[in-house]
Amino acid sequence: MQLSYSQLGFSHEIGIIAGPVAFQSDFGERYDFETNAGNTGFGIGLVYYMNFDYLTNYYYYSKNNYFTDHFKVRAEISWNKTKLNHFGKWVDEDRTSASADKLRAHSGEAQNWDLGAQLEYYPLSIKDFSQGGNSFAPFLSLGVHYVTYNPDVTTSYGDQNIDNASNFYPNWEPGSISNQSGSTWSIVGSIGTRYKLSILSDLMLDLRVQSFFDDKTDGLDHQLASNKTNDWLVWLNVGYIFYFD
Repeated sequence: MQLSYSQLGFSHEIGIIAGPVAFQSDFGERYDFETNAGNTGFGIGLVYYMNFDYLTNYYYYSKNNYFTDHFKVRAEISWNKTKLNHFGKWVDEDRTSASADKLRAHSGEAQNWDLGAQLEYYPLSIKDFSQGGNSFAPFLSLGVHYVTYNPDVTTSYGDQNIDNASNFYPNWEPGSISNQSGSTWSIVGSIGTRYKLSILSDLMLDLRVQSFFDDKTDGLDHQLASNKTNDWLVWLNVGYIFYFD
């Protein structure tokens, strides 16, 4: 490993991340707290970092290089899964219409695999943090992830056939319901911090927002006015990062 440092000029870090996911989709009512709190799931992933701070150990011209002391490249493969139901005033118990019954009977599941990279910016010195000068290292990140999605749609209404449009909310146009797998791209942004556990390990807290370029990741894509944006999620994860020395 020491030989690889001298040849490549950066260190290697790997870690595992996990935490709750709040999936924002066409299920439920927009900006409704019950929807946001109810449609939650779980995510887990593996991360790999290229830490260019090690350039300063081998190249004199890099000792005052702002990029190597404030940026890291993060690669990631992750998975998340969220059970989805309708919440809000349209499914309140006092609503006894067939439309409300169809919404209450309709449920789904969003399941996604992510593969991508992010550029992380650390306002404080990475070198100071890696040497124990600072206990915390806050960061911002932005990147692009390729996503494969595999939604699942179910209903307990009528004949329970998801291809029968009469089993679902009547104002949705035909073709709104689909459990077909697919793929798309997404923009990922996050804010977080690392905490130094030891010279070779960090604890990480990361709050992520991920916006998909597709509106079918949840298996529902109706065209009503309430469906103004593509699917997106918020993921609060805790991670453990280990440095290869």
